[in-house]
Amino acid sequence: MIHTPLWANSPPSHRITRMAKVLGFVVLLALSALICEAATFKPISDSHRSAALELFTPTHGSFSSLEETYEALRTFEVLGIEKQADIRASTCASVVDTLSSSSSALKDLFQALRVNGILKCELNKKALAGIAPRLKDAVNSASSLLDYYYSVGSLVLIKGLSSIVEVHLESADSVFRAIKAFSQSDGRWRYSSSNPESSTYAAGNYSRIALESLAGIISLASSEIDQSLISMVKDNISKLFDGLEKFDDGAYYFDEKLVDAHGHQGPLSASSAVVRGITAFAAVSAEKLNLPGDKILGLARFLLGAGVPGNAKDLYYQIDALASLENNRVSIPLVLSLPASVLSLTRKNQLKVNVNTVLGSAAPSLTVKLKQIFSSGSKDTSVIDQDLKFDHKNAVHYLDALPKDIDVGSYIFSFEVLLHDSDHKTIYATGGRTKVPIYITGAIKVDNAEIAVLDNDIGNAETQKKLDFAGENAISLSANHLQKLRLSFQLTSPLGHSFKPHQAFLKLRHESKVDHIFVVGNSGKQFEIILDFLGLVEKFFYLSGRYDIQLTVGDAVMENSFLQPLGSVELDFPEPPEKAARPPPQAVDPSSRFGPKAEIAHVFRVPEKRPPRDLSYAFLALVLLPFLGFLVGLLRLHVNLKNFPTASGPAMFAILFHLLIAAVLSLYVLFWLQWNLFQTLRALGFLGIFLLFVGHRTVSHLASTSAKLKSA
Repeated sequence: MIHTPLWANSPPSHRITRMAKVLGFVVLLALSALICEAATFKPISDSHRSAALELFTPTHGSFSSLEETYEALRTFEVLGIEKQADIRASTCASVVDTLSSSSSALKDLFQALRVNGILKCELNKKALAGIAPRLKDAVNSASSLLDYYYSVGSLVLIKGLSSIVEVHLESADSVFRAIKAFSQSDGRWRYSSSNPESSTYAAGNYSRIALESLAGIISLASSEIDQSLISMVKDNISKLFDGLEKFDDGAYYFDEKLVDAHGHQGPLSASSAVVRGITAFAAVSAEKLNLPGDKILGLARFLLGAGVPGNAKDLYYQIDALASLENNRVSIPLVLSLPASVLSLTRKNQLKVNVNTVLGSAAPSLTVKLKQIFSSGSKDTSVIDQDLKFDHKNAVHYLDALPKDIDVGSYIFSFEVLLHDSDHKTIYATGGRTKVPIYITGAIKVDNAEIAVLDNDIGNAETQKKLDFAGENAISLSANHLQKLRLSFQLTSPLGHSFKPHQAFLKLRHESKVDHIFVVGNSGKQFEIILDFLGLVEKFFYLSGRYDIQLTVGDAVMENSFLQPLGSVELDFPEPPEKAARPPPQAVDPSSRFGPKAEIAHVFRVPEKRPPRDLSYAFLALVLLPFLGFLVGLLRLHVNLKNFPTASGPAMFAILFHLLIAAVLSLYVLFWLQWNLFQTLRALGFLGIFLLFVGHRTVSHLASTSAKLKSA
């Protein structure tokens, strides 16, 4: 495990970057030889349950198809999630409709019966009795594996629902031979008789379809199937297992295969399909399948090693296959796992081991032995051969204390599981020895830490100061280009051994934000670095001034890793020559370019001083005097109202005309008191249209009346 240094965001020099890459590569090579042969496999956990609730989400109370419904319900059933009530009503209605319809396809009938097997809907037995003859005819006329799979599978499901409906097959032997005819000599299967070539997809789904169909034939047969036919199928399964691929950690899988040039089947779905097929066939076979237990355990390890799949289909494949392995007649795999793979010497953690089935159920009575311990730092192997104690209350095997010679570092612990009951050896698969990577951590002791400025010619320490990495350091040094800077310290493990961390870097940062990073070398326990400033003036770009000093020491197994500011050093370099390299441009902070700008504070002009209120009211009265004079003038002139229209229509227009004029006059008042120019013009435009219209009608009426009087 290589950790990214805490200073990774700073721009290091090219030489330091190359050195860091070489260091990381060397560490990786040292660990890979051991880690690749060890891995931790854990039974399903709450993470799978959370993923199931997230991936299988019904829309408006139902899923898009009965197939998707079954996959969701089956996953919930295995994981112990109570979600049936949410979709029961709508799903059962769809199941009943599908089984009642005479036009339903074989696939729909099969999916409906599978869903009903979980929900237990209320079905009409007469409807089931009507479906059975159709399914038997489909078995006799089938020409592909899917036809056999849907029809035989549906009959098996009906058999489990009702003992009244007759579903037994009289010609079971001939149907068994017909399905067996699709098999190939290499253990794979063809999809149909019209395709004579072996399908590479048969390594996965076709094998499951064929084996589950054959298992259904055995359970539906009215008489015992010819044992020679069953023996041929068992031989077929053995050949199929010869094509298993293997990882270094002991996981077995069926490789990805081409699906008849139409797509790809991943190793997870292929391995899951084979597991479900062989466990289904073994459940109805009179004789036990003689398959290697290590390969069954290896398939379980592969399925568990996939973690939590990211889509609903793969999650269903994984959970359904693990449920098939949980209790089968081939071999039940037992998985050894560790609650914690990181143990602290400082806190004196105990080594604990769990042994469970793939779904987390308790294992039978057994003993766990710690056989060997491999160290990643050397080729030495410690032979332990010690039994772990068993805590009955917590169902965990534990070791009181780690061996005394175990220091901090990464190790491979080799365990062996021994069953107490000899009969269990034919039921369970333990897989022999299991290698598990374990990290031992602890606090590393830092001693004799000091920093000094040395004279270049004789190497005497001109200034020397002690450092305390447990506290704060704020040293202040000064040096010129003819001197050196030396930093030294010792690292000791909890057992007193020399400790070499993955990362030990010294960084000097100029006040202009230019960084210089150096790897701190070691010789045994002693870590030391000497910076000869005479040879580093070009690297430092002749930049004199203050440099902050920072030391980084870190490792995956070091509990007290630190990034420690040590203080500063004032460097005095000569003036740079004309062709000297310039410091690299510093990265622009994105927040300065795209971040929020400084708030603008606008200063408004100080308002003019207003006149007193009484003076304003007096001025308003003077403004209104002309209007009052206008009204008095109208009274004094004796306004003639004799020509005001008397008819209802013209009178209405005349009244509206005068009201609109009054409204226009009121606009002036509003403009004076409250409105602005735009509001006033908008209202004036609206009133002006009506004023023109009613004014034109009024004036036209007066003109016509005047013309009539003149003609009279």
